[in-house]
Amino acid sequence: MEIKEDGGKATFSAGRRTLATVRETSTTYIPSSQVPISHQTHQKPTTEPKLLTSIILNPRLRRALSNPFPYDFYFKQGSILETRFTLEERKRERIAFGREFGIADDLDKEKAAANRAAVEQLAEQEGESEEMMARVHPSDEARDYKSLDRKGKRNLYLLLQENEGTWRFPEGNVKKGELLHQAAQRDLLAECGEYMDTWIVSRNPIGHYRPPRKALSTGKPQPEEVAFLYKAHILAGQARPNPETVKDFAWLTKQEVESRVSEYYWHGVKDVLSDH
Repeated sequence: MEIKEDGGKATFSAGRRTLATVRETSTTYIPSSQVPISHQTHQKPTTEPKLLTSIILNPRLRRALSNPFPYDFYFKQGSILETRFTLEERKRERIAFGREFGIADDLDKEKAAANRAAVEQLAEQEGESEEMMARVHPSDEARDYKSLDRKGKRNLYLLLQENEGTWRFPEGNVKKGELLHQAAQRDLLAECGEYMDTWIVSRNPIGHYRPPRKALSTGKPQPEEVAFLYKAHILAGQARPNPETVKDFAWLTKQEVESRVSEYYWHGVKDVLSDH
């Protein structure tokens, strides 16, 4: 969140989970690419008996000579977790030693079926079969810039568009005798409405910038202003800006903010924004 003193306004940005965003440095880089190209030769298995036997036995030897996992130390004897590990280990052994490996240990079909049923029930209780939430939210596909569900774990920042078309963070004036963080909270409420539960992170600003000075009608330059940036988090709700002063709003990532704000504004606030 920002705050301007002097002639001053209080400008502030609340983070998404914080509020506000910015672009990258103006340094020009000449990109280059390095593409290591490899080729893997596909050879036919040799028909020589000794070499063929070696190819088959090597994975088995590596597994047989490896240190055994001390499962009796990690699993309680007779527990479902031990049973699950035993079944998974049996699958790995049959991949290494062949499909017939360990069949003699499975003569008790009823016990084997009971073990598999217990493991499946454990997996169901732990939610292993549940479908994972998609990384792309429907609001991303719909390009809904007003949704707080977009862009996953990325920080989203609230930008307001004035009636003249300029994009900026929520801002306002500082009253005489008023502390900066108090002005930030008051102006945030005035510009974004009371339907947003927000929290000003600190009493100290996270940065500042100097807006461009404009000439007065008398030709003299306007008194210099300093905008102090205050960080805020939204805990619940949604912004409902004042339609008299705000035309539109959007929750944007740091990279998306650059295309909305002026270059001067971007260079003034970009260093206080983060991606995550």
